[in-house]
Amino acid sequence: MRVIFARMSAISYDSRQAPILFIADLHLDSSRPQAIHAFLRFLQTRASSAAALFILGDLFEAWIGDDARPTDDPIAPALAALQAHDTDVWLMHGNRDFLLGLDYAQAAGASLLHEPLCIEIDAAPIVLEHGDALCTDDLAYQAFRSQVRDSHWQSQFLALPIAERIEQANAARIRSGEDMAEKSNAIMDVNEAAVTERMQAFNVYHLIHGHTHRPAIHEFLLNEKKAQRMVLGDWFEQGSVLTVNDGDWQLESIPFATEAV
Repeated sequence: MRVIFARMSAISYDSRQAPILFIADLHLDSSRPQAIHAFLRFLQTRASSAAALFILGDLFEAWIGDDARPTDDPIAPALAALQAHDTDVWLMHGNRDFLLGLDYAQAAGASLLHEPLCIEIDAAPIVLEHGDALCTDDLAYQAFRSQVRDSHWQSQFLALPIAERIEQANAARIRSGEDMAEKSNAIMDVNEAAVTERMQAFNVYHLIHGHTHRPAIHEFLLNEKKAQRMVLGDWFEQGSVLTVNDGDWQLESIPFATEAV
C-alpha cells in the first residue's frame, strides 16, 4: 500500500498487455444495495482481468473516518481480493469521501492518490483528478472544499465522537442537496479555463475526471493539438467505466440488471 503525493508519478501502464479501468462516483451506501452488488460483480468480472483499477473519488456516499467503517463492509475485502490477483487498485478522494485514510486503504489493498496526478498510459501522460476542483464557477463550493480539505479541520473533525460526526455529515448532506437545487447546471460543471490551465500546467493532452456525473469524451484543440477530456459517469441508475485496451479508449455503461450478484 502506497500514498502518492507527487504531482508527477512513476505510475505507468501498457494497455497492450492488459486493460486499465477508470471509475468514479459510485456513492456506495447501504441504502442502495443494488449498486453495491453491481460493483462487487464488476470487481469479480471486468476488473479481474485488468492491470489496474483507478477509482477517482466518491467510492462512498459519505465517509466520516476509517474508525467508523461498518463492520460488515464488503467493499474493502473485495478490493483486497482483486489486488491479490494482480490488479493494482488506486484510490483517490472525492468530495464525499475525502476522509478515507491509510487504514482503509490498507484493508482494501489499495494505494491512495493525491490529486491532481499525472500518470502514463501507453507512454502518453494523462492527468487524473476527481473533478470538483475544476468547478471554479461555484465559489461557495470551492470555499467549502478549501475548508474540509484543510488538515487542521480534518484533525478536529476526526477527533469528535462518531455520533457527532454522523450528525454533522447528515446535516451537511441536507445543505448540499438544498444548495444544488438552487444552482444552475453550468455553475456545477467544470470551468473550461480551469481545464485548460490544468492541462497546460502538466503539459498534457489527456485529462480524466468524474464528479459532474456527465459521462462523455470531449475532444478539442489545445495549443493547436488534439486534446481529450474524459468524464466518468456515476453509479446511481447504472454503472460507468472508462476502459483502455490495446490503445482503444471506450466509455461504457454497465446495466445493474446484468451486474447483480
